[in-house]
Amino acid sequence: MTDTLTTTTTPTPPVRQSLLGRAWALVRNSWRGLTSMRTALVLLFLLALAAIPGALLPQRSLNAQKVDQYIADRPTLGPWMDRFELFDVFGSFWFTAIYVLLFISLVGCILPRCWDHYRALRTPPVPAPRNLSRLPHHGSETDDRTPDEVIEAAAAALRGWRTEVRPGHREGEVTLSAEKGYLREFGNLVFHLSLVGLLVAIALGKLLGYEGNVIVIADGGPGFCTTSPAVFDSFRAGNTNDGTGMTPLCVKVKDFTADYLSTGQAEMFHSNVEYQAGADLNTDTWRSTELRVNHPLRVAGDRVYLQGHGFAPRFTVTFPNGQTRTETIQWRPDDARTFLSSGVLRIDPPGGMYATDEERRQNQIAIEGLFAPTALFHGSLLTSSFPRMDDPAVAVDVYRGNTGLDTGRSQSLFALDPEMIKQGRLTKEARVNLRPGESTTLPSGAKVTFDGAEEFVNLQVSHDPAQQWVLVSALTMMAGLLVSLLLKRRRIWIRAYPVEAAAGTVGQRRAVVEMGGLARSDQAGWGAEFDRLRTRLLGAQN
Repeated sequence: MTDTLTTTTTPTPPVRQSLLGRAWALVRNSWRGLTSMRTALVLLFLLALAAIPGALLPQRSLNAQKVDQYIADRPTLGPWMDRFELFDVFGSFWFTAIYVLLFISLVGCILPRCWDHYRALRTPPVPAPRNLSRLPHHGSETDDRTPDEVIEAAAAALRGWRTEVRPGHREGEVTLSAEKGYLREFGNLVFHLSLVGLLVAIALGKLLGYEGNVIVIADGGPGFCTTSPAVFDSFRAGNTNDGTGMTPLCVKVKDFTADYLSTGQAEMFHSNVEYQAGADLNTDTWRSTELRVNHPLRVAGDRVYLQGHGFAPRFTVTFPNGQTRTETIQWRPDDARTFLSSGVLRIDPPGGMYATDEERRQNQIAIEGLFAPTALFHGSLLTSSFPRMDDPAVAVDVYRGNTGLDTGRSQSLFALDPEMIKQGRLTKEARVNLRPGESTTLPSGAKVTFDGAEEFVNLQVSHDPAQQWVLVSALTMMAGLLVSLLLKRRRIWIRAYPVEAAAGTVGQRRAVVEMGGLARSDQAGWGAEFDRLRTRLLGAQN
């Protein structure tokens, strides 16, 4: 006899369905985690933390030369920092990732709360609990009015509260549910929605705006017009803005005045300027205004800021044939306290003076040195004792040779290329200290005269079409925060029910009134407020 073993197997669910379920669970849980308020706070902290390198390290969008010098001074660490985009923090992939995740997290956690708040506004206050004595604040009174009269009077006294009258469980019982403080959650939502609006406005400003810096000589300098990015010394275009289509604007600087304390610290900067914009460009009409620190010129959707100032020495070179060349160019302030400045000036001989271009190139003049607005000499060494131009002087080295003016190769505005000196392409012909009007004659017969100096200003032209929305978002954020902090979310319930009068009793009270209160959020002072409400609503008849 053969025994047959029969086994029953349970059907295995398809693997594909299990994998899809797990993938959906992973996506759902990830989304819930990303859109939680805790994650939003963590991302906000990370965004603030990520902005620290942008404040401490030089940024390529603001000063590319300083970034290059920073990397050159740190040949090992600098390139690695550049790979991680620490010199372009606010445009880096990791800063953008945090920014986008924060935006998604805020939107994901705010929108459901908005819907919940909308439903709460349409929902009447919750019914009274069965046992009001279990609430943190409660009380009981007797009243000689009927339950309906008690509830009607209490509802009329609770102005500004949302109320709902309902019948109770006992015969003749009436309950009143009242709640206030709905604007507290509304203010909280306004704060977070305004934060989202602020992030969007900042992002739009970076996408659509532009910012350019230009140095302009004061006291009759040529000024500038925003015709193209080439007129600026440095220019940062938005991600969707290539620098074309800028608002036409022309600015000339009439003068510059700096007020200093006795210690040499600057107290205020003033600059009188003339500008043209819009229809003024067609009629050649110039309008006057004054620029001050943090008081920009606002015109045609742009803002012109006064960023800083410095000095531009003027030199005149008289060549052996009597022809002259005069140049005025800004020098870089190396000492922010005394404005001791350094720089270089390159002068090309007049055309036709030499037979060939090569001969002309070999007789170019380069003047490199220091400028002191208030000169102080230690022997032959020049320094500055005060930032105002009271007693200007220069200490310069004068070179002759090929300065590379017409080679098309970029050169520093403030220093000569030391390799050109080492290679003998530039020959030093003089080292001299000069005051205004003084001159020195070179072995070649050319005479170099220091004519004095003019002040220059650094102007910043900024275009940000979303700037007003940044202001609106910031103001609404503050308003929402104040509302959420100052308003209180409170609930009270009143239950009134009749009692039978004792036989032959005169003046028997006909209703028992119970009152309870609950704070929806922790707030000091609710107990005292509840006692005042209880006295106002129930105590008048006792």
